[in-house]
Amino acid sequence: MRPRSLSRRAVLAGGAAAAALSGCGASDTPQPSPTPSDDPERALLRQLIADKEHTIALYSALIAGGATKLTPFRDRHQAHLTELRKRLPGGPASSAPSPKTAAPVPKTSLSRLREAERRSAALRVRQLAGVSPPLAQLIAAIGACEAAHALALPRSL
Repeated sequence: MRPRSLSRRAVLAGGAAAAALSGCGASDTPQPSPTPSDDPERALLRQLIADKEHTIALYSALIAGGATKLTPFRDRHQAHLTELRKRLPGGPASSAPSPKTAAPVPKTSLSRLREAERRSAALRVRQLAGVSPPLAQLIAAIGACEAAHALALPRSL
């Protein structure tokens, strides 16, 4: 008997359900290089944190321009960032980059945000290999949220 495959709709619905249970990150910035003293999980946490900071900056730029509908999306990324920072041994628990030290945000748009969310969601699956079960759970939940964002972002502001 041939195994039954899942439809795209079923996979996305599952991702949206997981996102609703977990809260909600995107990547189009260069990722920090691990230092020789970093173990792989710590290096991954640094990468995820940098990714979330960049995503929050993209959303914040649009929100500052009047796209207040995007505030809940950004807030979910902020919640993920806070949780990731808690898991980084010796890292700050809840600080955010200050506007003075944050990298400049390139011009952004809804289509750019949507694409960044899609790329990030796809990347999360590859990041699951070899991490502890609790971190794998968090990464999977973040990826599900990013997939849901890619679908839920408004088509126009």
